[in-house]
Amino acid sequence: MASRDTGMFPDPHPGEGARAPLAERMRPRTLDEMVGQRRLLAPGTALRRAVESGNVHSMVLWGPPGCGKTTLALLLAQYADAEFVAISAVLSGLPQVREVLAEAQRRFDAGRRTVLFVDEVHRFNKVQQDAFLPHIERGSILFVGATTENPSFELNSALLSRCRVHVLEAVSADDIVAALQRALDDGERGLGGRGLQAAPERLRDIAEAADGDVRRALTLLEIAADLAEGEGGEITAATLAQVLADRTRRFGRQGEQFYDQISALHKSVRSSNPDAALYWFARMLDGGADPAYLARRITRMAVEDIGLADPRALQMSIEAWEAYDRLGSPEGDLALAQVVLYLASTAKSNAGYVAFKRAKDDVRTFGTAEVPMHLRNAPTKLMKSLGYGKGYQYDHDAEGGVALDQTGFPDVIGEKVYYEPVDRGLEIKLREKLDRLRAARKPDLP
Repeated sequence: MASRDTGMFPDPHPGEGARAPLAERMRPRTLDEMVGQRRLLAPGTALRRAVESGNVHSMVLWGPPGCGKTTLALLLAQYADAEFVAISAVLSGLPQVREVLAEAQRRFDAGRRTVLFVDEVHRFNKVQQDAFLPHIERGSILFVGATTENPSFELNSALLSRCRVHVLEAVSADDIVAALQRALDDGERGLGGRGLQAAPERLRDIAEAADGDVRRALTLLEIAADLAEGEGGEITAATLAQVLADRTRRFGRQGEQFYDQISALHKSVRSSNPDAALYWFARMLDGGADPAYLARRITRMAVEDIGLADPRALQMSIEAWEAYDRLGSPEGDLALAQVVLYLASTAKSNAGYVAFKRAKDDVRTFGTAEVPMHLRNAPTKLMKSLGYGKGYQYDHDAEGGVALDQTGFPDVIGEKVYYEPVDRGLEIKLREKLDRLRAARKPDLP
């Protein structure tokens, strides 16, 4: 197996070169050495059989950082006895892509296949993605794209139609512990022979801090090992206190993980689960989400899912937003946390949200319907002479304060019911009142 060095990946034989980082030295050389991804790569699975037979297909590997996307691409080339070429969508432009594709074509004409690994493929634009299509169709490259983002949103349909999407999962803490132990024991590529010791609970601490990222876990272990060598060779809790001081969770400020988490927060509020809502709110803050963004989304929740069942919710959301603007973090975070708890705990109604959508649908359906004459403004004599405002009944002068025989819609539409309050919160009383008014209106008003 050969490799073209593109400035991103070292030699694909990671055991060679003591100066390489531990994560590179311990990169699996066989499918059996990979940790995690049992759903895809367990013995007997379709993908594993294809890889081991060398009968692989162009694919997109979708998964979080450190889950094995690069390693799997290297193994594809190894098992297929193909040239491995890696480029990064962050570092490469269209000229370099064309150069790599031209080389792959020459190699193909000479009877050798190329596995072209494109890291962060979602960062290529449509034109750059389209450049791969004819080469995938001809078979001159085995295309392997890696992405942390949902391919459905980030890759164009033409590329997706020519590739299979394989979803890789974050590696479990148990599997990461196994990888760490292997690195401690391996005297050829790992840390074996250095007299290092680490209790199982210390390896568990590292695994949990890595948050599903094997590469990150091995990097943390390497740092801890360097510190431990000066402290008797044991990786202790005190050692890890220095290494794991900044334990940030896996989180992107945009992309699928970000929107999955804000979705979880919103749905927990809607589901009246204040504890779950508070968890997702705290997790997003921990991951670096902008509290001002969260304040805006929280206010949206108050409008969309609480509505008139509890009109205080909107007021409280705006007040919490203003409190955060005045206090900043971390003091202002508590104001937002409290309103999250309130929104999740109070009565819910989307009746206003649904009513607004119904009204907008009718606006689109009926177009520019004429305003009834009795509802028109009549500031001049001419307009009054033309009938503007004629027949209008001033509701305050009517019995009960409502002119029940007066329509409020254009004639072409007729009376409609958009708003149907729910039997929760303040809307219980609103429903009772509106039911009485609607029932009392003239029979010819539907």
